[in-house]
This record gives sequence, C-alpha cells and structure tokens, in this order.
Amino acid sequence: MSTRIFITSAEGHTGKSTIALGVLDTLSHELGRVGVFRPVARSVSEPDYVLELLLAHDSVDLPYEQCVGVTYDEVHADPDAALATIVARFAAIERQCDAVVIVGSDYTDVGSPTELSFNARIAANLGAPVLLVLGGRTSDGSHARTGADMRQVADVTTAELRSEHASLLAVIANRADPEHLDEIVAGVRESVAASAEGAEPVPVWALPEDRVLVAPTLRSVMDATGARLVRGDEALLEREAVGVVVAAMSMENVLPRLIEGSVVVVPGDRTDVLVATVLAHASETFPSLAGIILNGGFDLAPQVVRLLGGLDSSLPILWNELGTYDTALRITETRGRLAADSTRKYDLALSLFETHVDGAALLALLEVAPSQVVTPLMFEYQLLDRARSIRKHIVLPEGDDDRILRAASSLLQRGVAKLTLLGNESAVRARGAELGLDLADADVLDPNDPALQRQFAAEYATLRAHKGTTVDMAMDTVTDVSYFGTMMVKMGLADGMVSGAKHTTAHTIRPAFEVIKTLPDVSVVSSVFLMALADRVLVYGDCAVIPDPTAEQLADIAISSAQTAQQFGIEPRIAMLSYSTGDSGSGADVDKVRQATALVRERRPDLLVEGPIQYDAAADPTVAATKMPDSQVAGRATVFIFPDLNTGNNTYKAVQRSAGAVAIGPILQGLRKPINDLSRGALVSDIVNTVAITAIQAGTQEPGSPAEAPAPTPEGASS
Repeated sequence: MSTRIFITSAEGHTGKSTIALGVLDTLSHELGRVGVFRPVARSVSEPDYVLELLLAHDSVDLPYEQCVGVTYDEVHADPDAALATIVARFAAIERQCDAVVIVGSDYTDVGSPTELSFNARIAANLGAPVLLVLGGRTSDGSHARTGADMRQVADVTTAELRSEHASLLAVIANRADPEHLDEIVAGVRESVAASAEGAEPVPVWALPEDRVLVAPTLRSVMDATGARLVRGDEALLEREAVGVVVAAMSMENVLPRLIEGSVVVVPGDRTDVLVATVLAHASETFPSLAGIILNGGFDLAPQVVRLLGGLDSSLPILWNELGTYDTALRITETRGRLAADSTRKYDLALSLFETHVDGAALLALLEVAPSQVVTPLMFEYQLLDRARSIRKHIVLPEGDDDRILRAASSLLQRGVAKLTLLGNESAVRARGAELGLDLADADVLDPNDPALQRQFAAEYATLRAHKGTTVDMAMDTVTDVSYFGTMMVKMGLADGMVSGAKHTTAHTIRPAFEVIKTLPDVSVVSSVFLMALADRVLVYGDCAVIPDPTAEQLADIAISSAQTAQQFGIEPRIAMLSYSTGDSGSGADVDKVRQATALVRERRPDLLVEGPIQYDAAADPTVAATKMPDSQVAGRATVFIFPDLNTGNNTYKAVQRSAGAVAIGPILQGLRKPINDLSRGALVSDIVNTVAITAIQAGTQEPGSPAEAPAPTPEGASS
C-alpha cells in the first residue's frame, strides 16, 4: 500500500494549494513515484487549477482525467454512490504510485459543515490521515485571526473530523498573522491537545501570510476588468499586482501615493497623470509598478501616443471602458492563485513550507522509508539541500540576462546560496522588478567600479607579469564580466562563479585558466556531466573541454572525475572506456587507455578502476559476467571516462535524448576554486542546478596556493 495523506480545510481560501504543493515536493525528495488525487472537483474534464498546479510538478506523471474522483453534482445527487466511485478511482491511482497526495474540495457551492463532513468521510474511507489546514484569516479575507480565534476554529473542525472517524495527522495554520505565529500555534495546539485525550500529541505548524502569494497577476486583473493591452511588454502581465492605486487626483498628489508592485488606475482623459506615472516608474526614485489601467473608454490623442513611444517603457498599459469605481472594485475582488507558471509564487510557496514545516517530522509521521532508487528529481533536490546547508557565495556575471535574474530569484527564495550579480545596479534591479522577481537579497556590483577595478588590475598584473601584462593593460581586462567575476573568486570576494548563458565556453573559462589555475597534482582542467537516469546518477567525463587527451591527461581526468563523484555522494567505480575490453584489442587508441588505466592504479591505488572496457561491459551486469566476470567495476561502473571529446560529447547527448536522462553540467574540475560554464541555451533550472553544484564544490574543495602547472588552452572547449 502506498503512503497516503489527505489535505483538507474547514472553509475556502485557506491557501490549501500552497500546503499541497509543499507536501508533494517533500514526498518527492524521498520517493520515486508520487501521485495526486482530487476526490471532488467542479468537473472531471474542465481544468481544476489546484490539480493542474500539482500535476505540473516534475515528480508527477499522471493524466488529468485519472486524478479526479467525482463532480459536485454527483455528490449532490447521491453522496454514497459518489463515495464508492471515489474509492474505486483512488485505488486505480494508488496502484501506480509510492505515495498519493489527496486534496480535499474547495468550498465552492455547498455549506461548510456539510462539505467538511464529506471530506472527513472520504479520508476515513481511503484510510488516509488528515493534514488539516486552518485559515489565518476570516473566510472573506477581511480580518486576521488571533490565537484565540484559531483555537475556536480548531475546536469545531477537529470535532467534525472525529465524528466521521477521520485520523488527524497534523495541523497547519496558513496565511497566519506573521507577528503572532507563536500565539497562533499555541492556540491551535491547546485545542488539539484537549481533543486528543491522552493520545500522542499532534504537530502544529504555522505559515505566515505573504502578500505576493495572494496577489493576482496583472493578466488576471486585465481579464477581470475587461481590459486589453495597448502598450508595453506582454510578458510582464505575469507580474503580481500587490496593491491598487486609484489616481483620480492631480499629478502631484498621485506621485507620493504610488506603491511598489501596484496597478495604477488612471482616468483615460488624465493624460498628464498617465505620462507622470510612466516617468515615475522609469525613475530610480519612485516605486516600480506592475502596470497601469486607463479606464473610461477614452482614446489617447496621437501626440500622447507619440510621447509614450519616445519614452520606450516596457510598463504594461491596459485600457477598458469601465468607470473608476467599477475598475477598482473588480481589481480588489480578483484573488491571486498559486499556479505552476508563476515561478515567483511557486518558489515562495515552497520556501515558506520548507521554512515553517518540519519536513523530516512529517515524513516520520507518514512512516516514509527512503527509496533505494535515486530519480533525477530526488538528485536535484539533494543538490539544493546540500547547497542550502553550506550557503556559499556565488557570483553570476551575466546580470543582464533574464534567465540569470529568474534563477537568482529562485535561488534566493529557496535560500540555496548567497549571490552577487554583475551589471549596472539600477538596470539590474529595475529589470528584476519589471519581471516581478525578488532580488532584494542579491548584491549587485558594477564591473566598472573604480576601487575594485584598481584592486583587481593590480592583482591580475602581478599574476600575468610573466606575460608582460601591466597594470594599465589589466585595467581594461578586468572590466570584462568574466574576468571581473573570476577575480572576485580569486580574491575571496566570492566562493565560485557560474557564467556562460550569454558567453562562449572559452570566454567563461579562459580567465580561470589564467587566474585560478589547477589543483596540486592536477595537470589539466577537465569536465564531467552528472547523468541522472531514471534510477541512478552516473558521471561522464570529459565531454566538454579536452579534445584528444594523452594517456597522462586521461589519468588526470579519471582521478578528478572520481573526486567529483565523491563530492556528490556517488561511490566511484571507474570505467576507462575503449572499443575493446581487457586484452581483446590492440592499437594506439586502446594502448592509450590501457596506459592511462595503469597510471590511475599507480597514482591512486585506493580507487576501483577497470580498462580498457567497452561501455556495455561497464554498464550491464549480464555482459560483464561474460567479458569480465571477476571485475569489481564491470557491470557496476559509476564513472565513465571517454577516450576523447568526440566520443564523450556525442555519447552524453545520445543518452540524454534516447534514455530521457537529465544531463547536469558541464562541471569543471581540477581548478583550485570552482568556476562553471553554462550552455548558451541553458534553462532557468539548469542555472539553478549549476549554482548549487558550484556551491557544493566550494564547500568540499580544499583551498590552496596558486599552482605553477601550465593551464590548458580553451580553444577546443565545447558546450
């Protein structure tokens, strides 16, 4: 039987979707197959936004239709028959999963007592313990509840659960008053303890209300007010509107009332206020706005349109025919929803859950045993969790790239690393605000900062004096973002660097070859990819840097790759790959691999290594039993060393595409401090993973003095 948990609430608008997402994400870190089930929905076929949100999670692979039990109409018509259908449909989902998150109904069109009672009946019949979500605000959202209020709500709700024989697992007070979390937890805990009658205490947690989570997007506001976009960047319609300003007054009185992230309602005939508001948004001295709504149905005069065009603002300007009162009313009645396509809300929801709910305790309550299988999602979580535990400082030189800004916001929300972005601070923060990102905790440095430029130039000139570099020459070099970021790492102002979203591999790593240099006893900088397969993680090297390594370089790559594997919790068993296995083949290429294998054994007798060996003999136990029956590596290899870049690069891409593996990398290895390169086609998730990897490398790598070994040239690097 799978692990089951039933998430329900006593009323609507408690933010149950935030809790469901947090529980789903927590389970996915330990289990390979996690499912979602919605016992009662408005429709079996029409979209349910909570179910869509959860099905979008990477751990869930189920069709929408299978995850719905019955509709409200079916419950109204015959509750007992509906319950039987729910049980049957749940059984079909459970057979496919290690755990199922069951999300109760949403209090849309039936009375609260009746609906809670039916949810409790469902939980009891499914044998699923209840995670009860209590709203920290009254159901209409108008007032925050005190600890005493929350105790009363808990008294009524837990009594209803008991009457239907539902088992209470834990209680979460969501959207709670941030200034009274302890009081609220104490009030609910008293209620639960009083009802437990000597049983084991039920955990109680509280999540504070966050205005971003409950704020609607500008697109939702546009739809609610019947508006259309007349100017600005359509992509910015996804920004949350955290407030509303009605600008039905003179310009000088409007400007002081502007609020960060707000939507400003401007009468369509007040073009002076419109222009002033757009200019204020562009100014560094006024708040950044989500958008403007021109109401009243007035068309803009051609000269005003021309003026706005000259301002070159991306701020969305919407237009509708409603009056000011109706426009403002519809905006205030528009509720925010947690959706998979709202990255900021998604990250914020997970961050709040991780911060305020003891995930380990929740898993213990559910008696979840760690899986022996490591899925790509589980491995990615382990990366983030390890990076979060050490909180290293990473510099991101490409602060003018939206993907970098989105990744930075996600990393900061999840507390994965300290970050410095390079670029003009005003421009970086303005673009982040336009995208609705939270970059408040990021440092932003300008590569043209004169003090740092002089400091870095002096150090770089000293390091490159043997090449004839002077301080004046270095002053120009270090303003390049890759050199500036590398110098930050070199001089201890950052622990590592991640770049390459807009620059070539050579541009990213050449400064590292010149400045950071290699570790002792390492002659080359090489790379690996972490290949997350369906059930395990393998290490492939070198797939990005050295085109045709010598035997000595191949041995270096193997030893560095084994060390990288250990950094990420992978037991190294090294396969030195060739087109023949053991003594079956001959030729220069095979001899090179055979010599490299001998060098690895000589330099690191503690490592398990086999070579030459073909890929099938290294990876498949059945083939290994025939070709190398006595080998400790054959059939069980975890580190695969390719004889050249051509083989390695093509193989990792073939496995990535044909086996559906997640390729994480390239990860540079052999440097004294971690510098990592991104593909120019990198997704936000790739950047997040690479920053986490860089932080882990920084936390496990021994510091040392600059190496004197010659660094390789990057001309052959590939990405």
